[in-house]
Order: sequence, then C-alpha cells, then structure tokens
Amino acid sequence: MKETDREAVATAVQRVAGMLQRPDQLDKVEQYRRREARKKASVEARLKAAIQSQLDGVRTGLSQLHNALNDVKDIQQSLADVSKDWRQSINTIESLKDVKDAVVRHSQLAAAVENLKNIFSVPEIVRETQDLIEHGELLQAHRKLMDLECSRDGLMYEQYRMDSGNTRDMALIHSYFGSTQGLSDELAKQLWMVLQRSLVTVRRDPTLLVSVVRIIEREEKIDRRTLDRKRQTGFVPPGRPKNWKEKMFTILDRTVTTRIEGTQADTRESDRMWLVRHLEIIRKYVLDDLTVAKNLLAQCFPPHYEIFRSLLRTYHQALSARMQDLAAEDLEANEIVSLLTWVLNTYTSAEMMGNAELAPEVDVALLEPLLSADVVSALLDTYMSTLTSNIIAWLRKALETDRKDWMKETEPEADQDGYYQTTLPAIVFQMFEQNLQVAAQISEDLKTKVLVLCLQQMNSFLSRYKEEAQLYRDEHLRDRQHPHCYVQYMVAIVNNCQTFKESIVSLKRKYLKHEAEEGVSLSQPSMDGVLDAIAKEGCSSLLEEVFLDLEQHLNELMTKKWLLGSNAVDIICVTVEDYFNDFAKIKKPYRKRMIAEAHRRAVQEYLRAVMQKRISFRGAEERKDGAERMVREAEQLRFLFRKLASGFGEEMDSYCDTIVAVAEVIKLTDPSLLYLEVSTLVSKYPDIRDDHIGALLAMRGDASRDMKQTIIETLEQGPAQASPDYVPIFKDIVVPSLNVAKLLK
Repeated sequence: MKETDREAVATAVQRVAGMLQRPDQLDKVEQYRRREARKKASVEARLKAAIQSQLDGVRTGLSQLHNALNDVKDIQQSLADVSKDWRQSINTIESLKDVKDAVVRHSQLAAAVENLKNIFSVPEIVRETQDLIEHGELLQAHRKLMDLECSRDGLMYEQYRMDSGNTRDMALIHSYFGSTQGLSDELAKQLWMVLQRSLVTVRRDPTLLVSVVRIIEREEKIDRRTLDRKRQTGFVPPGRPKNWKEKMFTILDRTVTTRIEGTQADTRESDRMWLVRHLEIIRKYVLDDLTVAKNLLAQCFPPHYEIFRSLLRTYHQALSARMQDLAAEDLEANEIVSLLTWVLNTYTSAEMMGNAELAPEVDVALLEPLLSADVVSALLDTYMSTLTSNIIAWLRKALETDRKDWMKETEPEADQDGYYQTTLPAIVFQMFEQNLQVAAQISEDLKTKVLVLCLQQMNSFLSRYKEEAQLYRDEHLRDRQHPHCYVQYMVAIVNNCQTFKESIVSLKRKYLKHEAEEGVSLSQPSMDGVLDAIAKEGCSSLLEEVFLDLEQHLNELMTKKWLLGSNAVDIICVTVEDYFNDFAKIKKPYRKRMIAEAHRRAVQEYLRAVMQKRISFRGAEERKDGAERMVREAEQLRFLFRKLASGFGEEMDSYCDTIVAVAEVIKLTDPSLLYLEVSTLVSKYPDIRDDHIGALLAMRGDASRDMKQTIIETLEQGPAQASPDYVPIFKDIVVPSLNVAKLLK
C-alpha cells in the first residue's frame, strides 16, 4: 500500500506541475481543485457500483449452489428407492419368461401371416417377372422383383431376430426364394445391354434409358437402407449391396474402351494409310458421342451423376491408353507424324475437343496431354532418326538420277527465262518443303529441327554434288566427244548452284521466324561457299572447253604466219562468241564472272604467246607491223568482250590494255627509251617478272646484252607494289625453260 501511495503522490505531483507551469495559471488553482474533486467523486461512484454488482453476483451464486445441493440429495434418495424396487422385482421378471417367448412367436406368426399371400404366389411372380424381362418391360419387372426380395428379406430378418444361429431355417427360406437371385442377374444383364448401347438408345428410345436409370436409383436406395440396418442389427440380406451404380460406370468405361479400340479397320499390310484412317474414325466417333452425351444423354441421368463429365474423363483415358499403345508400335516416319499431329493438334482443335458443340463443358486448356512428354520426345527422336536416313537416301537417289540425265543425248530443259536447268533443285527442295510442312503441323520446335536437318544434309549433299561434277568433267576430258551435250549440262549444273542458293534463302525465310534461330543462319555462308566453288569449277570447265578448241589458233599467235597476216584472232573471236551464245543460258551472276574470266584468260593466252619467243623481230619496220597488229587484235578482243558484257552495264576491257602496253614496248623505235617504257610497264603490272621482261626484250630483237642486263637488274632493285584491287595477269604465265642468261645473249 505504501508503494501505491507513493506512486499516487508522484503522479499527482507530476500532474500539478504540468498544470502550474506558467504564472497566470495560479489564478486558476481553485478551478483546477473543483475539477479534480468532480473527477474523484465520479471514480468513487463507479467503484462503488462495480463492487455492489460483484456482491450481487456472489449472493446469487451461493443461492444456486444451495438449491443444487438440495436437488442432488433428492436424486440420491430416488436412486436408492429405485435400486430397492429393482432388487425386489427380479423374481417377478424371471417368472415372465414364458410371456416373452410367446411374444416372439406371435411376432413371427404375424410376419408369416403378413407375407402368406406373397409366399404362396412366389412361383407365379417369378414367371411374370421373367416374362416382363423377356418383353423388355424392365420397370414393371423390377417392381415385382422388389416385392419378391422384400418378402424374402422380411422373413429372413424375423428369423434372424428370433434365432440368428438357426442356419437351417435361414437356408430353407433362401432356397424357397432361390429364383430371385437369378431374376436379379437376368435383369442386370438387360440393364447392362441397354447401357452398352446408351448412345444409340438415347436417340431412338430415351424412355428405355430413363427406366434403366430409375431402376439403378431404386437399387441404390435399397442398398443404403440395407447398410443402415446392418449397422443397427448386423443383418444383411443375400445379394446386398448390389452396387449397380458403380457397375453402371464400369460398363460405360468398358464400352468406351471397346469402341475406341474397335475403330481400327485396317493394318499396315492392307493399307498404307491405316493409321490416318484409324485416327480419323476415332475423331469422328468421339466428337459425335460426346455431342450426343452433352445434348441428350445428360438429360436422362440425375444431375449428381455428372454423366457428361464422367464420359469425358472416360473417353480421355481410353484415348490416352490407345495412343500409348500406338506409340509403342514400330511406327514409320509418316505414321509418327500422323500420330503426333493428331495428339498435339487435332485433339484440342475445333475439329474435336475444341468444337463449339462441346463448349463450355469442355475446356481444352484443362485437358491432360494424351501422351507424356517422354513418349512424345522418344517419338520425335525416332522420327528425326528415320527422317535423317530417308533424306540421305532421297538425296543420293536424286543425285544418281540427275547424273544419268547428264549423259543424255538431248539438251536439258530450260526455265521460264530460258536458262538451262535440271530437275535436281526442284526435287530436293520439294522433298524439303514436304517434310517441313509436315513438321509444322506438329510443332514450331520440330519444324526448326527439321529445317536444321535439311540444311545440314544439304551441306553434305553439295560436297557429293561437287565431286560428281568433277568426275563428269574428267570423263569428258578423256573423250571430248562424250557426253554429247556436255556443255549444256555443265551450264545447267552452274545454274543449279544459283537455284540452290535462292531456294535455301526462300526456305529459311518461309520457315524461320528469327534469322538467328537455332544457329541456322550459320549454315548459309558455308553452303554459299560450296555452291560458288561448284559454279566456279563449272565455269572453269566450260572455259577450258573453249580454250581447248582455241589451242590451235592460239599457237599461231606471235609466229611468222601471224606476222604475215594470220586470221587466228578472227577465228578466236568468232569461236568465243559462238560458245558464249550457248553460255547465254547461264544465269547472270555466273555469266558475268565467266565473261570476265574469259576476257582475262584470252588476254593471258595472248600474252603467253608473246612470252613463248616464237618470233624475234628483225627490224624497226617489222616491230612496228607486229605492234600495230597486236593493238588491232587487242581492240578486236576489247570489242568482243564489250559486246558480251553489254547486258551487265559494266566496262570490262582493262585486260586488253595489257596487250596495248606490251605492244608499246615492242613498237618503241628509240632503244635509249626502252628502260623508261619497260619501267612504266612494270609499274602498271607489278606481277611481271624478270623472265617476262627478258622474253619481251628478246622478241624485240634489237636490245643489246648489256642493255637487257641493266634494265633487268635496275628493275629488280625496286620492285613495284601492287594496289589492293589489282588482278594479276602475268603471274600464271610461264616462260619456256630458257634461262635469263640465254635470253640476254
């Protein structure tokens, strides 16, 4: 208490200190005192009221406890009186045993009298029930069956109550009503038959189906009552519970499974399209069945059966099991595609589960996959493996067929622009297109994988194509009379390279969403390089053919016959132009490069003739005639190649300037300026070597040995540097094995 008093005083001091912080507040002391007095009086009144309330409660509780104690004493006295009366009446109860037995017998006799009519009419009811079942009047048959079972179960229950251990009487009753179980089984068979054909019955005779459902509902109610009585008495009639509702769903499940499995009418041996037909029949049947179940069947069953949801689940499980079985078979590539397309796309599409007729009860987003991810992955791996083998075989066969076409006596076909081509690119990319279209039906991921596979195999195929083109050229060089249309088919091979490039780009643009997808873009440069190499070799082979025919006329250049008036260059120009009329069937990107290469090669062969030391001019007049002839022939070649390149909008005549530059060296009349002229020539063409200069000076025929030596040694001291875009022309020209020392003599 002292501690409490001290805390109260401390609190009061704190409050007073808070009130009297300013001098002007001293005037209000009396006001503060009256306010605190009012608060104290209010608190004391509340405390008194609370204490009074508590005292009233205690008083009431004590009164109730006193009353309860009196009641307990009264009950105790009453129980003692009852116990005394019970002990005194034991003898009286034992004397009433005979009365008890009489009551039991009376109860049994009453039950027998009550069922007497039914007992005597059992055989007749059995016959009537059998007739009703045979005539399909199932509802009436079930009513009579219920009467029979009720009579049997009532008698057996009374016998069970009287003497549950008397099995002889129980067996006698069961035997007398023995036909009842047979009728129940026969009726059940009829019910199951109707349920097996429920989707047909609901269209033709829905009343029959409703009767079946009503019978099952009755039996369910009887089963429930039986189980309740079992919990109370322990008695269970024979054949109970029947569980017909559970059996009904089992029958429906089995019917659905049988219907799904029974749709396979063909095998691979009898029909290559067996799986497609099988899956299409399944699709049609399932869609029709579920539509009927939603619109008609659901109306024949109680709502709590949720018959449509149950059938939907059953069909899904049956389809999943069937797809698992099909996936486990040894399927071919096209069959795997058909199965996966159906499972991954068709099943959830508007053609089946996504059909508007099934909405909104069927939500495809909630359907479980028909095949697990592992099974789908295994099927895709098998498909890719098989497809790889097939593509390799198809490409090999296509190349073999194309190789045979190269040997034909007739020219290859031309496209709409007149360019020669073979059927190889069309066959290859038609095959790729078909496989990509099929893969796209399954998934975007598979489509990309198939595209990668096609491009990878294309890479390998182009290597074989290149080898075959080389073999084709080598065989022709061994006997230039065969094949008859070598040039035309080599042109077609070159054109095929451009077609392949365009087709690859088109294929990727069509089937790739992103260029960087799966690293596919990386395959393009390598294939372009191989195709350009094949085309370059093809063009080189064609030019080789040209220059083999020109060899005789090229050998006439820079000879006495040429100096006296040979028409070798005229023939060369006519021959080249004639060949390029055939080469007009080459597509522009390659024809342009081919014209440039032919131009370079023609000039190079001309310069090679200069370096062969076939002629040595004997005087200034002869050098002048030879140089002027070289300039005229350079202009002839320039005109020819300008004409050939006219469709490309570019000038390609710089090579002929080399002939003119060499002619200037030969034409020079003042030997003292020879060093300057040769220096100019070397600065223009940095790849010219000292043996080329020696051969050129030897051809002039007027340069002294010392002059030759000085010119060559001086030029060797400061070789010219080639510009980055310079195309070498002297580099491949070989001077005959005559050393420089001999040339200088």
